[in-house]
Amino acid sequence: MRTHTITEATTIHAPIDRVFALSTRIELVQQTLGMSLIANADTITSGHITANARVHWHGWKFGLPTNHHTLITGFAPPHADPAGNLTAFFQDTQEQGRFAHFHHDHHFTHLSGSHITTVEDHVFFALPFGPLGAIAARLILAPHIRRLARQRFALIKSLAETEAWRKWVEPSA
Repeated sequence: MRTHTITEATTIHAPIDRVFALSTRIELVQQTLGMSLIANADTITSGHITANARVHWHGWKFGLPTNHHTLITGFAPPHADPAGNLTAFFQDTQEQGRFAHFHHDHHFTHLSGSHITTVEDHVFFALPFGPLGAIAARLILAPHIRRLARQRFALIKSLAETEAWRKWVEPSA
């Protein structure tokens, strides 16, 4: 089974707290993902994801009904690193779904003395079905995942760099 890696990055002219808060807002993820949230006793459907949060997505992708159960397996809100830069991180991992495996790392860095936050995503995934799955992943899913990441970055950037962020984030961010 071949693992595929996708890396996308952007810069946003806004504080890291604001960018991180927008990135963890489940309703904004839903806007770019185009899937519905399913309410269960142990899942969230609104607000901000946190460590160990579970999200259950349902929708149609490529003409097929899709369920994707996500667990937030890593979570570090904005904090200072040894060099004085602010960093943050979260990771979502598929617990159940169509992928043989899937995890998505979200890295945030705000350089000391700047007004820019860098956001870098790394997505690692594989499909079942051997060589056929690897071909589908490379030709269909990899471009689709890149497009979704770029759409999410564009949405977060447009909100964070204007006053529109206030609708989604507590005023202190």
